[in-house]
Amino acid sequence: MASLKTPTLKTPSFALSSKPRLPSAFSAAFPNTARFSRSYPQRRRFLIVTASSSSFSNKPTVLVAEKLGEAGLTLLQEFANVDCSYNLSPEELCTKISLCDALIVRSGTKVNREVFESSGGRLKVVGRAGVGIDNVDLSAATEHGCLVVNAPTANTVAAAEHGIALLAAMARNVAQADASVKAGKWQRNKYVGVSLVGKTLAVLGFGKVGSEVARRAKGLGMHVIAHDPYAPADRARAIGVELVSFDEAIATADFISLHMPLTPATNKMLNDETFAKMKKGVRIVNVARGGVIDEEALVRALDAGIVAQAALDVFSEEPPKQDSKLVQHERVTVTPHLGASTMEAQEGVAIEIAEAVVGALKGELAATAVNAPMVPAEVLTELKPYVELAEKLGRLAVQLVAGGSGVKTVKVSYASSRAPDDLDTRLLRAMITKGIIEPISSVFVNLVNADYTAKQRGLRITEERILLDGSPESPLESIQVQIANVESKFASAMSESGEIKVEGRVKDGIPHLTKVGSFEVDVSLEGSIILCRQVDQPGMIGTVGSILGEENVNVSFMSVGRVAPRKHAVMAIGVDDQPSKETLKRIGEVPAIEEFVFLKL
Repeated sequence: MASLKTPTLKTPSFALSSKPRLPSAFSAAFPNTARFSRSYPQRRRFLIVTASSSSFSNKPTVLVAEKLGEAGLTLLQEFANVDCSYNLSPEELCTKISLCDALIVRSGTKVNREVFESSGGRLKVVGRAGVGIDNVDLSAATEHGCLVVNAPTANTVAAAEHGIALLAAMARNVAQADASVKAGKWQRNKYVGVSLVGKTLAVLGFGKVGSEVARRAKGLGMHVIAHDPYAPADRARAIGVELVSFDEAIATADFISLHMPLTPATNKMLNDETFAKMKKGVRIVNVARGGVIDEEALVRALDAGIVAQAALDVFSEEPPKQDSKLVQHERVTVTPHLGASTMEAQEGVAIEIAEAVVGALKGELAATAVNAPMVPAEVLTELKPYVELAEKLGRLAVQLVAGGSGVKTVKVSYASSRAPDDLDTRLLRAMITKGIIEPISSVFVNLVNADYTAKQRGLRITEERILLDGSPESPLESIQVQIANVESKFASAMSESGEIKVEGRVKDGIPHLTKVGSFEVDVSLEGSIILCRQVDQPGMIGTVGSILGEENVNVSFMSVGRVAPRKHAVMAIGVDDQPSKETLKRIGEVPAIEEFVFLKL
């Protein structure tokens, strides 16, 4: 066992938000990333190829495959040859792409693996004029050394304004009344609306768009609450918004406005179960992503009177089917994904994506990059289990956070026998950031954008290096993640100094959780984990194991850490499958179990 020496603090020195200039040769390399391990001190890390051998005498070529605002085209034309070819078939795109250094698309063009393979290595940058990048194969882009950038900020105001427009139009039945009058009717009594002043609006997702909607709703005299696990409480207070739990938000709201990305965690977030918890007569606005609502469940809620009205700009399938019960429902107002459709927003997106593409072609590191840089295979082989450990510790730690205060301060401690110059921890820090942020964000976090993404969300990550005596053959002995100034769903995860604390290490190439709060455990970070705090007494392992076995949930690992015999203990159980709610309820009803939590990896 390695012995503890003097802890030293390592301050991160790489700020992506400053967009550092990369070398102006045939390739772009990360400065000071060579020392991932003692074995590879001189190897450079290549991210993208920035120019062909002819591009110093000729301008690069940018293919614009979907309509882009004139301001953006002007910026591109000052630096590159611009080919505006719209409505290309997949075959035509693959034919053209081998002659292009950059490609700009919106949401209608699929940039799949075949496109990257057809480029023959010439394609250096793909720019998505908008936020979502579902139509771009990120894995294929990275494998082919192509940077992918997007334009995440330009349409913020437009989306917020459209949300407010739908809110007011829904409350006053504007669309229905307009159709009625144009049909020759005059039905004033039928279309009596409701007032916005004094009503409670719950903003679900308090990012850029959500906070702008909140500002405008406050101006309309509404009481605004919000739910977002990562929203800084001080920013909410500055606007006059109270951060609350998800259940409190949906239970107390008269109006709900959705502004979260579509992720596995938010997919069908509004469903039969959540609709049942809402105040009867609630009204819902969605200008985010269609998939966050179970559309069939929404129809049922409308028919049952739980939801009085809905105003939708987005759908799980776009365009929706003409006979869609949701679209045709008389108490639903719909628009064809117009959130970013203002002249100003379209120009802003065009400028933002043009600047990102031109910067990347010049060799600048774009803060809006969304795919991972290329790292030599031999370095990744050594770091792979630690990279996986870092991300999973981040995911575990953030799932233990309760309440609406938001995650602001994270401390990461690395215990290692290697000298600071022999182990660059930026990739590990990026993966911890990824684990903390990505589950509820549309941002793809990687080495390129991790620091920038954390800064944008008010997340401060500090690093501490604990130098150990011993052999430097393995990169790390352990990684510890602490989240300060938050409440925990699992009180036993709190350290004596009041932070959520999880710690792990790699054993035989597999990441393990080795500490939760003050309790020592040992469980493989595969599948998912159930943590139970219990009275330390005989038969507990068998009791919980039997409950899981009866439900055909396979247990992969089980470990118990205790403070003293017959006192309190924490049992960590690794499971291959997600237990049903009924199974978890049965575990919680075991008399000796004082608290438990299910954590999905």
